[in-house]
Amino acid sequence: MIDPNPRARRAGAVAYVAQGLCFAALVTRIPTIQTRFALDDGALALLLGLVPVVAGVGSVAAGSALARLGSGRVLRVVGPLTPLALVAVGFSDSLPALVASLILIGFALGAVDAAMTAHASAVEVSYGRSLMGSFFAVFSLAGILGAALAAVAAGTSISLGLFFTLLAVVIIPAQLVAGPHLISGSKAQHLPGGDGSGVSRATVPWRPIIVIGIALTCVYIADSAASNWSAVYLTKALDSSEAIAALAYACYALTTLIARIFVDRGVMARGPVRLVRVGSLVAIVAAVAIALAPSPAWGLAAFALLGAGAAPVIPLAFTAAAQHDRLGSGIAIARVNVFNYVGFVLGAPLIGLVADATSLRWAFALLAPILLAVFFLAPAFRVRSYARG
Repeated sequence: MIDPNPRARRAGAVAYVAQGLCFAALVTRIPTIQTRFALDDGALALLLGLVPVVAGVGSVAAGSALARLGSGRVLRVVGPLTPLALVAVGFSDSLPALVASLILIGFALGAVDAAMTAHASAVEVSYGRSLMGSFFAVFSLAGILGAALAAVAAGTSISLGLFFTLLAVVIIPAQLVAGPHLISGSKAQHLPGGDGSGVSRATVPWRPIIVIGIALTCVYIADSAASNWSAVYLTKALDSSEAIAALAYACYALTTLIARIFVDRGVMARGPVRLVRVGSLVAIVAAVAIALAPSPAWGLAAFALLGAGAAPVIPLAFTAAAQHDRLGSGIAIARVNVFNYVGFVLGAPLIGLVADATSLRWAFALLAPILLAVFFLAPAFRVRSYARG
């Protein structure tokens, strides 16, 4: 098949790289932020819970703009906000400044997630085959790089603010170069009335989005635990150094990357339902392994297994949601993306609060029954356009 829009695909990949770098750089330096502001686990959990709440607002705001302006235009505006907000976090010198910076980065993460995934869905439709896994694989690759850079920076005298600034200096110019090649519109823009927002909302049903969203929430609770608490878990429960602890998310991202490389091929061969079911079972085993980890090496391996299990569920949720938006307005993507942050809102504080009441080990053991729900909701991921049967 001739590549119908290679520049749009590469431009979308740039957005995923930027988001993956920023996200990984932030979450792997959480122990540094916790130490700087002398936060206990409960206070840290509340601050981490603030970010996805605001991100949900950003996703909703982006969803309203997507139908009117198209994913490309929205992404060009909101894309640079994430690295700029990351710099603000790095230079925060007081708790109020940290809170304000986290609010900004939360909004940016939500808006960019919705816009870049809507763009990826549009590219996927233009190709006529499953591609969402490849975009999320790029995100995972960037996460590995960001976590590795954070681990190196943690072992040097480079300040948090300078480290985040160096990332922004590289990321923002790349976003500006890629911007003109992003897909600029959707079918909803060509409907009577000019913006298509009212019609597109009426054509996106809520029921299937909610079912897909519940499964996505469960997986993002586990993803939140890995991204926000993996480094903390290794330092506090397994007595590892901060440099080793920063590699926990890198292990998670590495196996997520490897698994996602094969997601699109698996969808075309076996269908998404089987991939989601297998992934959920692997993630359940991983959660139990994390809770029982006797050493840092065991912990790193268990987080790696969790990444492999969660890998197919997240990208396939967005493809499944997009099939219910026949106009390609991006509203279905933005709606299901909110469940992403519901998972984070529940996941980050849940781990912290359970850890305060019992231990971090019991907090991670709680992930097993949560992930079991994904297995039973897997039929909602069936996509007629790409999967057999």
